[in-house]
Amino acid sequence: MESEDTENNKNSSMFYFGQDDEEDSDDYETVKVIVGVCAMQKKSQSKPMKEILERLQEFEFIKIYIFPEEVILKEEIENWAIVDCLISFHSKGFPLEKAIRYAQMRNCYVLNNLKMQFDIQDRRKVYAILEREGIEIPRYAVLDRDSSEPHELVESEDHVEINGITFNKPFVEKPVSAEDHNIYIYYPTSAGGGSQRLFRKIGSRSSVYSPESRVRKSGSFIYEDFQATDGTDVKVYTVGPDYAHAEARKSPALDGKVERDSEGKEIRYPVILSNAEKLIARKVCLAFKQTVCGFDLLRANGKSYVCDVNGFSFVKNSNKYYDDTAKILGSLILRNLAPKMNIPLPMNFNFFDDPPVVPTTVGKMMELRCVVAVIRHGDRTPKQKMKVEVRHQKFFEIFEKYDGYKKLSIKLKKPKQLQEILDISRYLLSEIQANPGFDKELEEKQAKLEQLKSVLEMYGHFSGINRKVQMKYQPCGKPKGSSSDEDIRNDPSLVLILKWGGELTPAGKVQSEELGRMFRCMYPGSAPQNDGTNGDEMGLGLLRLHSTFRHDLKIYASDEGRVQMTAAAFAKGLLALEGELTPILVQMVKSANTNGLLDNDCESSKYQTLAKSKLHELLQINRELTQEERNKINPCGSISIDQALEYVKNPVESCSHVLNLIHKLVELVETKKDDPKTNESVLYHGETWDLMRRRWGKIEKDFYNKNSCVYDISKIPEIYDAIKYDYCHNQHTLQFPEAEELYISAKNLADIVIPQEYGLTVDEKLAIGTGICTPLLRKIRADLQRNIEEPEESESVNRLNPQYSHGVSSPGRHVRTRLYFTSESHVHSLLTVLRHGELLPLSDYQWKRAMDYVSMVSELNYMSQIVVMLYEDPTKDQISDERFHVELHFSPGVNCCVQKNLPKGPGFRPHIQSKNPSSEDEGLVSKIDEEYVDQLCSMMNMSDKKRLSRISNPIHIGHHTVSGHEALNLAKRLSEELATQNSTPTPGNKTRAISPEVCEPISRSFEGKKGARSQRHSLCQMTQFKLNSRLSYRNSSAQSLFSTALISGSSSAPNLSEMMMTTNTTPTVPGIFGVPAIRSLETLHNSLSLKQLDTFLEKVTTMTNSQQQENKNNRIDRQLSVTQE
Repeated sequence: MESEDTENNKNSSMFYFGQDDEEDSDDYETVKVIVGVCAMQKKSQSKPMKEILERLQEFEFIKIYIFPEEVILKEEIENWAIVDCLISFHSKGFPLEKAIRYAQMRNCYVLNNLKMQFDIQDRRKVYAILEREGIEIPRYAVLDRDSSEPHELVESEDHVEINGITFNKPFVEKPVSAEDHNIYIYYPTSAGGGSQRLFRKIGSRSSVYSPESRVRKSGSFIYEDFQATDGTDVKVYTVGPDYAHAEARKSPALDGKVERDSEGKEIRYPVILSNAEKLIARKVCLAFKQTVCGFDLLRANGKSYVCDVNGFSFVKNSNKYYDDTAKILGSLILRNLAPKMNIPLPMNFNFFDDPPVVPTTVGKMMELRCVVAVIRHGDRTPKQKMKVEVRHQKFFEIFEKYDGYKKLSIKLKKPKQLQEILDISRYLLSEIQANPGFDKELEEKQAKLEQLKSVLEMYGHFSGINRKVQMKYQPCGKPKGSSSDEDIRNDPSLVLILKWGGELTPAGKVQSEELGRMFRCMYPGSAPQNDGTNGDEMGLGLLRLHSTFRHDLKIYASDEGRVQMTAAAFAKGLLALEGELTPILVQMVKSANTNGLLDNDCESSKYQTLAKSKLHELLQINRELTQEERNKINPCGSISIDQALEYVKNPVESCSHVLNLIHKLVELVETKKDDPKTNESVLYHGETWDLMRRRWGKIEKDFYNKNSCVYDISKIPEIYDAIKYDYCHNQHTLQFPEAEELYISAKNLADIVIPQEYGLTVDEKLAIGTGICTPLLRKIRADLQRNIEEPEESESVNRLNPQYSHGVSSPGRHVRTRLYFTSESHVHSLLTVLRHGELLPLSDYQWKRAMDYVSMVSELNYMSQIVVMLYEDPTKDQISDERFHVELHFSPGVNCCVQKNLPKGPGFRPHIQSKNPSSEDEGLVSKIDEEYVDQLCSMMNMSDKKRLSRISNPIHIGHHTVSGHEALNLAKRLSEELATQNSTPTPGNKTRAISPEVCEPISRSFEGKKGARSQRHSLCQMTQFKLNSRLSYRNSSAQSLFSTALISGSSSAPNLSEMMMTTNTTPTVPGIFGVPAIRSLETLHNSLSLKQLDTFLEKVTTMTNSQQQENKNNRIDRQLSVTQE
């Protein structure tokens, strides 16, 4: 038998790895450990396996033998070569039972336990083992249709019950077989419904979105809670219990597109594991008895969950990992077998030390460390409400079915519930037609029932958060005095309240996505380059930061559907994602209401009521306002409100004019509705002529009380909201000749009412503003402070591991981005606190100029933004105020439908002027400016200086959004970045695509020699960028995120001096009809220290507890009591 085995070894010598004939002859003189690799050829011949085996072969006492696939499949195990150590693992087609028998027969040292590999193929057993070891896993239940034991599945619209355990959508459905990769994620109807279907990668796809929302009815599955991971998965690879390598990749559930490098490999980046995660890796390795083992980790809600164990797997492309793995495995094999085989090892033989993993911050200039933005939602439909008192038994049955008698009210949002209400309305309307005169009360409600039916039938489905029904119990019917009916019934009734509208429009999605796309220019290396490329390729700096997991992004949104969809569309544009918004919403957007971020202080509502009451009284004057009355309405002296008051002159007369125009509009809509030529015309977003007539008819009725002859000032925002929507989206169909006049009149009234509803005096504004946004301000303060503390494990962050990050020249850079999407009230309140909270004195020239600009802004329109950018100078002392530098930026959002004289902003990142510049300074700057303009114009052969102008260009909305072709271009460009990562910029004016490593943010401060003012750049730099701002720059839409009134020398703003030299450019595409352009970002201040801002935020967030604020509150309370008396 021994001679036969020897013969077999000789016959199989061709399969020894990495040995030549000369070395083979030495093997008979030196005892070596034969390490056999028993796996399918596709695995044993893979690049990672070859890389590791080559390194293992370098051990003096190790020899590698690879079992041929033909031998594994066809030969009996007695004929297999004899090895001392066996590396064997299961894959498709591999005879695992055969390998187990071979290992038992030869009694060889096995690296990965073979029997446990059967368990790894069954997800039920995997989860059971993980639970037994105390490893955190998602909450789950098993629906085992293959078992004889009873099982139960109850499926509802937004949840399933598995054997009595409820899983609300989103949830995950996994086949129990680990070999089946068809995993489905089901989304709630509030997010759009449907499911994401994951599968083994096919080309560049790993999942697709499906509208199907029903779970599979055949097969056995595991159901588990979905974990939102911000669109990132972490794959962990252990090599023994004391070593773990982790890589992050884009989650396949996000948009299903696989990011690949120039060689076609999926792009992954190494990340650092926390101590707790390293302990998890150790437990997994030991529990499954797999020395080499891969598993999937989900970082969500501050925890790390194991969701899958893959068994034997290697990292695909990391030389450092190959070195470490070979060293660990070689040491492990010799440690176990060398004593038994009498192999002499040197006394100082090193059994591998785990290399320390320490992230470092790199950068010579100031680094962008944090971006915090508060953004209003995009364009929406008008919010509408309809009330009707009902007594029909079918409504009471629904009320009782959903436990209405417990709280005396119910809210119905789910598709099934709304369908029941729709069925009732259809039934009652059919009864009215079939039996006229049978129920007079019901016939009186016919118009309301028809409206109820029409609204619920809109869009043909109930997906998304766009309609809801509320029912309130009235034990004695409608309260007396609240109805004009003569006969008031006293028997029980229900008031049915239908709310609809207020949802993000297609234009709003375009705005959000485009702004997200433009927002990439905020980051280093993201400006479009002068290399003949198009706008699709901008933003590579941010995309590279994010794809290399040096970008900690979290997106929060309030619970309103329009706000959440805005956040999802913005994320799609920001990260160049593809596909539907539903998967992005579920995975990337966190609810800000769950932790109270966007909760209002109840006190602020009281102060708002007071402000509205005062405003209502002040605007009931039926004559031209005196200056004293104007001062009472506008005590803070806002420029935009003064301009609106100048237009309005007589409030009652202006309201009367608006009412008259509304009446004409209602008559026109009625005519269009009844005219056979126009009644089939399509209105925006599926609205019908009847619904439009009802919408404006209700506004007309509510705005003016005929009994008291008083205008309801609180309805002005609703009027402006409605005409802005129709003028922007329906005027081409409506053809209302006086639409612009109604828009301008309503806007001027709204410019007075809307800002003053948040308080008239400074005290009122601060009390309301801090009451609304204090939780948000505290969170922003914490976001900024975290950049100083940098706690290692305080958040579930995917941090790049510098030990393994080949090709990333600044692996320690980590930019934190926090985006808060909300409604108008929070943007108003935040701006109020910044403006009136005494962040800086008005003696600061830059701040005064910025506050004058804010005072001129009449409206915080859709997509308004307040942006805080934090920079760090690592060359400064850690405790120095100069270490961290803060900039504040602001945009009032989309342009008005009717172009007015827009106020000129202070520019994006202008040079700093702490006080009024002297005439000597201005003269010097102007002189150098002119000289520099002459010089550059001659270089560019520009004879006509009239081409130079200072214009703050808006963000034009192009005819495309972030979709497949852009993502393909970006992926190609990003691959080129990775392939040429070590290249340097070419000399001359031409530049290559700048990566974040090449283009460092510049934010140094330089003191002027005369001490007259502080500038962030030398005089030469300053004039260069003043020149850039004067160049007409309509060629590229990318710059439009920023005002070009003044541009500083930061790489986070586009380099206009390079971009203006581009010869082959295409003019910016104007906005799509109905999608107004977005106003540029303007800098409020760019020379704040972090200490200044932190002190200010601490003051305003604790103001409500101070004695000073208490005194203000008492004064407001006294005013309120006087008003009520």
